[in-house]
Amino acid sequence: MFKRHFFIIVAGAVVALMLVAALLKITLGGNDAQGGPGGPGGRGGRGGGQEVAVTSPISREFADQLKVLGVARSLRSVNITSSTSELVTRVLFTDGQQVAAGTALVELQAREEDAAIISARAELTQAQREYDRYQILSERGVAPRVLAEQAETRLQTARAAVSAAEARRGDRVLRAPFSGVLGLSTVTAGTLISPGTVITTLDDLSSVRVDFAVPERYLGNLRSGTPLTATSDAYPGETFSGRIALMDVRVNEQTRAVTARAEFPNPGGRIRPGMMMRVAVERGQRQALAVPEAAVQYEGAGAFVYRLAGADNGTIAQRVEVETGTVENGFVEIVSGLGGNDRIVSSGLNRIQPGAPVREAGTGGNGRGRAAPAAGAAPAKAAAR
Repeated sequence: MFKRHFFIIVAGAVVALMLVAALLKITLGGNDAQGGPGGPGGRGGRGGGQEVAVTSPISREFADQLKVLGVARSLRSVNITSSTSELVTRVLFTDGQQVAAGTALVELQAREEDAAIISARAELTQAQREYDRYQILSERGVAPRVLAEQAETRLQTARAAVSAAEARRGDRVLRAPFSGVLGLSTVTAGTLISPGTVITTLDDLSSVRVDFAVPERYLGNLRSGTPLTATSDAYPGETFSGRIALMDVRVNEQTRAVTARAEFPNPGGRIRPGMMMRVAVERGQRQALAVPEAAVQYEGAGAFVYRLAGADNGTIAQRVEVETGTVENGFVEIVSGLGGNDRIVSSGLNRIQPGAPVREAGTGGNGRGRAAPAAGAAPAKAAAR
């Protein structure tokens, strides 16, 4: 009986010791979680809180841009056509040829025009002879002066008839109206063309123009000579610089937009008519605080960052609402909410909770790092990058 009671007492003592040990372990584990030297929050004695990368806002230039789409057009462009129905006797160009103004391109059949020139020149010769004869007789007093004057009139009429015949003959040769590059053609000698039939195209590619619509609220910022840039899918990563050549005088009543015409130099003819161009117009530059894109989190219509703030037990991540502006080249413009001396978490924001202890990477793990400004610290402008 005594032995049974002894074993029960011993078993109870062992259970009691195990309960005490468990309570001590829980208590010590809670202290470690608060940043104690052995807890997981302290990462094995290296300091408390999540290790984070830290940065400060910098002062940076931002440019407001108006981005629109437009279609490239050559500076001058025309379809070469005929005004009459006629057979082509000679084609004097090759596809894609660079031609000067006045270059003969196509010759049409002109037998009637050639005959008319011969007839007009014969009449001119006869009129010239009669004029010379009556002029001599008039000077000698043999013929009245009026006959000489009539002969002079017939001479002038004959000369006009020759000019008209030669002009009609000239219409049978189609010429380039300006310097440019010819397009593709399917016309050959013997082709019968009619009025309006496109023989070939001619484009002046020395520069190109792009027409695009601008909302009327931007009219105060844009004027002739305003610089702009454009990009095209045909040349990834390349930017073309130009200027606004002209603003239309009328605003479209339906769209409330005005058409602007931009001109771009086109050495080598790389920009082709009809290409889609993305035009960006700068509307002014300004200095503003900026932070890396990775430091900003968006929630609904708002945005926030985590700012480092001092606390009794070290440094904590303080959630701060910010007003953002332009995003450019990996940086976000901060309109309000931060000062130039603030230090913010620059990456890994999805692993941080508001008010959580953090430590800056590279501070030695003391849990405090460099002193972080309080939430109400006065902002100071950072030095330009």
